[in-house]
Amino acid sequence: MVVLAPLVMVGSHFLPGDLSVGAEQIQRGKQAYNENCASCHGADLKGTRQGPPFIHKVYEPSHHGDEAFYRAAANGVRAHHWRFGDMPPVPGATREEVGDIIAYIRDKQRQHGIE
Repeated sequence: MVVLAPLVMVGSHFLPGDLSVGAEQIQRGKQAYNENCASCHGADLKGTRQGPPFIHKVYEPSHHGDEAFYRAAANGVRAHHWRFGDMPPVPGATREEVGDIIAYIRDKQRQHGIE
């Protein structure tokens, strides 16, 4: 029983939507996402007529790693998977803020089975 308790405690922070570890970052990311990204990528991360969904296998970490998000926010990105046109840079978004947004997106992706 003593051996199982640490395993349960360590493993529990990997559960989707768990707010015990990284909760503050995820909440900051949600707010920053809503302010900077939701108008094109959807409040539910499922896209709009202006931008693609982040709840999609194309954006899983093995295909679009975190650095792709950092670069897209800083420099914009040319359209390559979708026909929404090029994405402009996100004015005023700091690397720290984008990191929070990524944490939020990855949390939501895990909740939808995207690893």
